[in-house]
Amino acid sequence: MRFQALACDYDGTIATDGRVDDATVEALERLARSGRRLILVTGRDLDTLIDLFPRLDLFDRVVAENGALLYRPEEQERVVLAGPPRPEFVERLRERGVDPVDVGSGIVATWRPHEATVLAVIQEMGLELQIVFNKDAVMVLPSGVNKATGLKAALDELSLSPHSVAGVGDAENDHAFLAACECAVAVANAVPALKETCDLVTEGERGAGVVELAGLLVEEDLASVVLDRHDILLGTAGDDDIHIRAYGERVLIAGPSHSGKSTAASALVERIQEAGYQICLIDPEGDYAEGLGDAVVLGDPERGPTHDEVLKIVDESSRSVVVNLLGVPLDDRPGYFAELLMRLAAVWARVGRPHWLVIDEAHHMVPDGFHLQSSGTLDDAGSVLAITVHPDSVSEPVLNEFTAVIAVGDEPAGVLDAFSQTDRCEVPGSLETGDLLLWRPGDDPVHLTLTPSEGERRRHIRKYAAGTLGDDSSFYFRGPDDRLNLKADNLNLFLRLGEGVDEETWEFHRDNGDYSHWMAECVKDEELSAAVAEVERSGGSAEEGRARIRELVEERYTAPE
Repeated sequence: MRFQALACDYDGTIATDGRVDDATVEALERLARSGRRLILVTGRDLDTLIDLFPRLDLFDRVVAENGALLYRPEEQERVVLAGPPRPEFVERLRERGVDPVDVGSGIVATWRPHEATVLAVIQEMGLELQIVFNKDAVMVLPSGVNKATGLKAALDELSLSPHSVAGVGDAENDHAFLAACECAVAVANAVPALKETCDLVTEGERGAGVVELAGLLVEEDLASVVLDRHDILLGTAGDDDIHIRAYGERVLIAGPSHSGKSTAASALVERIQEAGYQICLIDPEGDYAEGLGDAVVLGDPERGPTHDEVLKIVDESSRSVVVNLLGVPLDDRPGYFAELLMRLAAVWARVGRPHWLVIDEAHHMVPDGFHLQSSGTLDDAGSVLAITVHPDSVSEPVLNEFTAVIAVGDEPAGVLDAFSQTDRCEVPGSLETGDLLLWRPGDDPVHLTLTPSEGERRRHIRKYAAGTLGDDSSFYFRGPDDRLNLKADNLNLFLRLGEGVDEETWEFHRDNGDYSHWMAECVKDEELSAAVAEVERSGGSAEEGRARIRELVEERYTAPE
């Protein structure tokens, strides 16, 4: 279930002339029975609302006073979200003839045409207040307080993400909270400016429109509503931007080593996270041990994270989580992942998170023979992004779940050959660095250029330049006959040791292509690897080679002090 909650305005939306009819109440009850949470978001003061509408028990939370007050109906508790109005401000308004003046916990409200007088008093007193309009209503609130901030407070208490919420309203003061919702809906009687910004406009007005919306939620989870404004940019094909869907996608990035898989994956992961979606990233090799933005990193080379640790983060917050599996034995990882996947699916069914499951080294996590029941739970895991060098080693039932394949490198046809298909258009023999082939089963492949990640290098600079790589990912200067055993566990140490080893040792590793291989396989930098490979092939003296490789590394990474 994508949409776990409905956030709705009161006046002009579920209510007509201040009252909610029986059909609308029944629709709200039906939504609640479907397992969805209900949040009322209104500009009214709470006491008046309680007198008007005795069924506030339908709602899990009520945001009143245009975001200044949060109410928990079950406990009948109020939480003030904004400072109280200053008495002298209210007094000055009344002295200037503003009538009526209604004072709430954090709001002062009146009606047109008093907005000019209200603004004048705010300016005269030098107050940090804002005026918000709701058709003819004039509301004064502390700066930064609106329906969107109130909705966020309600969602935080319910452990829900705005990406799991559909919102519906009718007036100017609904812009902010509807923009925060994954699906913004305007009832037919809404002001034109609001309709223009919404994803859906109902055919019915007021309560009838909400009844219509409730039916779409229960019957199809809004599947028929186009929400492409949330799509994630992948790249360009000619003059066209190419996107993947933000919801319901199961994307596989595949290709040989040094082909740009990490670059494509980094670009997508960065944009998914920037859009506010929660990611659960399965990290078998510790490539994200330094984190992913503000993500929580669980596990290290000494200890694998427990399933409960992962689920606690996903269930109770919107923060992304990196599941570092270096501490889990290689043979145990598929079983670990199978159980985690089934438990994540249960959390997703309840709170709609994580929005994206990212599986690095997918051929290790879901190998051939991966449990069929576990693979089926991919349907219940939101969206999935998997990365592999061996698509033919991935479980066939899992392969059949992917909605899109991104091929990179010099054998895109080989990537697509891993999938059961008969009719496929001809594909390029190889792809240049930065080029991708996007294929959806049943459609022709699309050749495009990746739009690179703006922050792709930040993680590398932290981890690979001066961090501590594991024993398996370090570079070892051994030379002919393994005469040495000098370990470089980051790029800075690699440069320092490389300056000091004898020429025979340096040239031994250069002639074997060991430097470029390490930078591709362990440093995960295909561009640097390709440039270093050119240095290896060019021959020349050891002194020239050392100097050129140092230049290449320092161009892309922070050099040591």
